[in-house]
Amino acid sequence: MSIESKEDMIKGKTNQAVGKVSGNDKQELKGKAQEAISKTKEQVDETVDKVAKKINQKTN
Repeated sequence: MSIESKEDMIKGKTNQAVGKVSGNDKQELKGKAQEAISKTKEQVDETVDKVAKKINQKTN
């Protein structure tokens, strides 16, 4: 997991917890969105790595 993805995951979980405790639905939803973004970024990074690996194998 990239550092950026980890940061988004931590921010998301923090915002969810704070929103839940404080009763702030908007902040809790923001946290869920941040967490989803981090998961998406991680999936994109993994796909890019797989594609790069296959390209490198074919060119060598």
